[in-house]
Amino acid sequence: MNLILFEEHELGKALPRRDERTTHLIKVLHKKAGDRFDAGVLGGNRGTGIIEKINLDGSILYSLNLDEAPPPRLPLRLAVGFPRPIQLRRLLRDLSNLGLEAIDLIGTELGDKSYRDTKLLSDGGAEAALIEGAVQSRDTLIPTLSVYVSLEEWLAEKPWDKTARLGLGPLLIAADNVRPGGSIARLSLMRRSAVLAIGPERGWSDGERDRLEEAGFLRLSMGERALRTETACVAAAVLALEKIGELG
Repeated sequence: MNLILFEEHELGKALPRRDERTTHLIKVLHKKAGDRFDAGVLGGNRGTGIIEKINLDGSILYSLNLDEAPPPRLPLRLAVGFPRPIQLRRLLRDLSNLGLEAIDLIGTELGDKSYRDTKLLSDGGAEAALIEGAVQSRDTLIPTLSVYVSLEEWLAEKPWDKTARLGLGPLLIAADNVRPGGSIARLSLMRRSAVLAIGPERGWSDGERDRLEEAGFLRLSMGERALRTETACVAAAVLALEKIGELG
C-alpha cells in the first residue's frame, strides 16, 4: 500500500482500528502520532497526511495536505473479452496500476458466457481492484470501467470517440496471432492515443476478425506463443504505450 487513499465522505472522520489502512500505518509502516504518510483522495489530489492522534480505541485522527495533482491518465483504452472471474480481479488491478484511461469488458462469440455473471461487477470487487492498482502506483485516479454485451455493440458505440483528443484519431489495434497483418513490436512511434482490443481465452471468431478490420483495426501479433489473458493484456498494453510515446 504505497498511498493511503481516502474517499470524500471519509474526510474529517477517524480511521477505524480495524480498517486495513490503519493496520498498514501502525503495524506495517510503524507510524505513530506526529508521523507523516503519503495520502490522497480518490478522484482528487495527493500529498501528505499527519497522524494527529491515536485514540485509546485504536482509531486514528489525521490531517491532510493534498497539494499535488495526480499523474495524467495514459491515452490508452483497452477492451478485452470477458476473462475468468478469478483472473478479472488481478487484471483490473494490473491495468489500473499502469494508469490506463479506460477498460472495456466485452462479450465475445467464443468467450464463456458464464464469465459475464461475475459478482465483481455488482459487489464492489471490480472497483476495489482498480483502487488497489492505483494505490500501488501512488495514484488517486482509476480507469473508467464499462461493460458491453458484444463486440458489435462496442464497435457501434465507439466509446473512444467520446474521449478523443485533438489531432489524429486513435491508433486502433486488435491483438491477434491468427493471420496477423504484422507485429505490435514493429510499429513505428506514433504520437497519438490508442485503442487496444484483446480477445477472450479462445480468441476472436473469424466474423469478429472481419468486423474489427472493417472498423479500421490493425490485427497485429505479439509473437507465436499463446498467452494467458492477463499476460496478453499487460504485455500488449505496455507495447502499445511504448508505440505512442508514453513510456519515454
